[in-house]
Amino acid sequence: MIATSPDGAPWSADQLNERIRGLMLCSGGRLSDEQRAEYQVLVVAWSAAIREEVVKVA
Repeated sequence: MIATSPDGAPWSADQLNERIRGLMLCSGGRLSDEQRAEYQVLVVAWSAAIREEVVKVA
C-alpha cells in the first residue's frame, strides 16, 4: 500500500483521513494483519501531510 494517488501525487491529509475512515468502516473496527499494515502506512502518511500543511500555512 503506497500513500500516493494513482497519478503519483501524494495524498492530502483529508484524502488520507478519508481512506483511514473507510478502512475502519469496512473492517468493522477489527483490522486483519494486512489491514493493520495498511492502516500504519496511512497514519504515518497522514501525520506527514498534516505537518506539511501546517508549515505551508505558517
